[in-house]
Order: sequence, then structure tokens, then C-alpha cells
Amino acid sequence: MDLSTTHVHLVLNHVPTVAYIIALGLLVSALIARSDHLNQASLVLFAGIALVTIPVYVTGRAAAQAICVGEADQPCADPAISRPLIELHEGAAAVSLLMIVATGGLAWLGLWQFRRRQRLARWNAMAILTLAVVTLALVSRAANIGGEIRHPEIRLALAAASAGPTLASAIAAFVRDHAWVWIASETIHFIGLSAMIGVLLLIHLRTLGVMKAISFESLDRLLPWAALGFGINIVTGMLFFIASPEFYTTNRAFYWKLVFILVAGANTLYFFFDRGWVATGNGEVGWSTKLMTASALALWVGVMFWGSMLPFLGNSF
Repeated sequence: MDLSTTHVHLVLNHVPTVAYIIALGLLVSALIARSDHLNQASLVLFAGIALVTIPVYVTGRAAAQAICVGEADQPCADPAISRPLIELHEGAAAVSLLMIVATGGLAWLGLWQFRRRQRLARWNAMAILTLAVVTLALVSRAANIGGEIRHPEIRLALAAASAGPTLASAIAAFVRDHAWVWIASETIHFIGLSAMIGVLLLIHLRTLGVMKAISFESLDRLLPWAALGFGINIVTGMLFFIASPEFYTTNRAFYWKLVFILVAGANTLYFFFDRGWVATGNGEVGWSTKLMTASALALWVGVMFWGSMLPFLGNSF
């Protein structure tokens, strides 16, 4: 079976909408029932959705290039497909992605709060609830526009609504027209990577038995910095993609990097629940924790390797 990026997009594009309804329902139920378990389940879903939405957006851009053949400023070769609606859908998806990542970041912070204090801070719960409601509305709008791209019976009304630049096109134009933006984003991207890898490397090495003089308690406090670094990398990375998608959509190294990022992100999420690396009497951890730690090191090395290979394997830059 030939599994193209278009197929992947068709498989994943309902995840943000359907999963968000489930996550929001869990969060509301948790707040009403005052259930910590439901709270944690909803936070895991929000964090997971933030990870999955990245390939949804990326493959959506690749799918658009595949189905709408022709010059960027001209109608699609297939008259049944509307380029203005594709651009409107992409702009709505970009806004949704930013909101989903913001909600996912607060969810990661909430999981850390559970780990440290066995409860979710009230302000964080309200912030996640507010963002989730707004995000669900934005995601639903993006999904609705995407579903109508091939429906000419309603195209006239939506085409009129698509007049003018979208957020995605405005971001792309701003980055392309101002060279300093790309340079500054590269610097911020590197800072985020350093914060994330630095914290995770300390935690993983200590878990594997190195630097035993450092307590697990002190390392536990650094987890939010790793999550912040990861969030910075997601935002700046998507900024690069939105600005110049043609550099990435046909680059196999980029898709391998994306796979490693998703698995590594899920692996990092695991450490918010694993109590095996919290201080114990002899300062040692179990074999399962060490196994997850070793796999995390391999995954992040893979992320950095495929990122470094972008100019060489895909000839993108």
C-alpha cells in the first residue's frame, strides 16, 4: 500500500476535533466531580493532542500541494478544487495549531503540578478550560472549511469569506520579507533545544547512575524547563515550516525527524508519571525506568540527527 502524506492527513485530520471533545468533556467532568484521576486523564489527552496535531498540520500542507496542482497564484488544475478555500482552511488550521500547542503546554505544566503537589492549581485548570473551549471552536471551524473544499454548492459564500491574507500567509510573508526573523527564530530554536536537552540529559544520566551527588528532587524541579524548551522548539519549528513549506514537504529527513519528535515527546510525558526516579533510600531506580531513559536518549539523538540531515538528504536549503 502506498501511504502518502495525503493518506496520513486523511487518517489524522479528525483527531484534533474528536479528541478535543473527549478531553474537554473529561476536564469538565473532573472539575464537577473533583476527581484528580479524571483531571490527569484530560491533561494527558490535551498534551497528546498537541503532539498529534503537528503531523496533522504538516501533512495537510503536503496534501494541499498534491491535490491542488498549478502555480501558487493561479486556480487549481482541477476545477472541482478551490485554492482560496484551501488557503482559508490552512489559515484556520494555523490558528488552531497555536491554540492547541498553548493548551498542551498548560496541560504539561498541570501534570508537573500533580507530580509535585498532588493537585492541579485552580488557575491552571481555569486557563486550560478557557483555552480548550476557544480552541474547540477554532478547530471545528477549520475542520468545517476543510470538509467543504470539494463541495461547489457552498463554495461561493466561503470563497467570499476567504478574501484577504490568512494568518499563515501573513506569517510566511513576514518571515520571508524580514531576514532577521528567520535568524532570530533559529537562535531561539537553539536556546529551546539547549534547555530541553540539557535538563533531560541531566535527568537521564542521573537515572542511569551517573552524577549520584545530585538529588532526584532537584532534577524534578527542572522538568518545566524541559517542557518550555520543547514548546519553544515546536513554535519556532512550525514558524519555519509555515514560512517555507516547500523546504520540508518533500524532505524525507523532515518526516523522520517528526516521527522521532512525536515518540520522544510521548517518552518525556512518561516521566511525569514515573515515580521510579524520585529519591529512594539507596538512590537507585528500577530497570523499567532505566530502559525508558536509555530509549529517551536514543530518541533525542535521532531528533538531532535527522534535523542535521535536512540540508543533506532532502536538499532543502
